[in-house]
Amino acid sequence: MMIPDTLNWLAVIAGTVLAFAIGWLWYGPLFGRAWAAGSRMAETDRSQMPARAMLLQVLGLFLLALVIGVTATSDALGTTLLAILAVAVLTMAGGSFTLKTVPAILIDGGYILLAGILMIAAQGVL
Repeated sequence: MMIPDTLNWLAVIAGTVLAFAIGWLWYGPLFGRAWAAGSRMAETDRSQMPARAMLLQVLGLFLLALVIGVTATSDALGTTLLAILAVAVLTMAGGSFTLKTVPAILIDGGYILLAGILMIAAQGVL
């Protein structure tokens, strides 16, 4: 893969950090209890953040922000939107395989859509 010289690294990093921070709100105070119940997690399971999951989350968000940044350099908003939708649907499919409830699946998919929107906004603002 060739990364364009015009890639806005500041927007990629800002989008990653912003999406990660919003994830804390999304899976915490906003929808944390509903998501945990729908994911069949005990309240004690949520008390500590697993390091591996956090690392993978940051890596996945960075890669999504990078895809959005690369497509922003070629004015390919349609491609960006399709990539975000694909990730959201695949995330929801994974939740279905693990027998999460519909609300938990929608919380997961909604987070991906929100993260993508924030990353697009970072590209547009920065």
